[in-house]
Amino acid sequence: MREALPRLAITPAEFAGSAPIFAHGPSEIWLEIGFGGGEHLLAQAAARPDIGFIGCEPFVNGVAKLLAGLEELRLSNVRIHAGDAGALIEAMSANFLSRVFCLYPDPWPKRRHNKRRVISSEMVEELARILRPRGELRFASDIDDYCGWALRRILEAPAFRWRARQSSDWREAWPEWRSTRYEAKAQRAGRTSSYLTFQRV
Repeated sequence: MREALPRLAITPAEFAGSAPIFAHGPSEIWLEIGFGGGEHLLAQAAARPDIGFIGCEPFVNGVAKLLAGLEELRLSNVRIHAGDAGALIEAMSANFLSRVFCLYPDPWPKRRHNKRRVISSEMVEELARILRPRGELRFASDIDDYCGWALRRILEAPAFRWRARQSSDWREAWPEWRSTRYEAKAQRAGRTSSYLTFQRV
């Protein structure tokens, strides 16, 4: 945390400057909101060295695990925001990202806490702004209520289209999916996950 994080940390102020976010000039930039223990982000970054990844996570344990994984795999295509994703997203310019992941976000199940959910009408509007045309927003959760909540708010936005190729594919993970500890926890509890893909139109 003392040595590696300062080298990889990214702040909203960097988007206002002229310096490139990534030194290697990636072909695309992808964002993961709330990467948890970093399992999915590490797998994606290792498989796609041509892509620049930004991961946001407010919890220090998750950030430390990701940093350890990055050093072990010697990956240089990841930047980290150790905090809430909202401020970082607001600072991004239009059409900045090609893909956004929101995987197993905190469901805030109590009705009075629903407003704390990361997927809100305001967040969807911001994601539509920063995603390129034909860019993807991927959402996964094992909480049916949250899936319905997210589906309704995202489809209310004219900028997004739900990419459901067939009637059951939202029950199947993406081909390159790397399971996370949250998915494993859901499976142990007997809950089924949903995997939703939306395209920026």
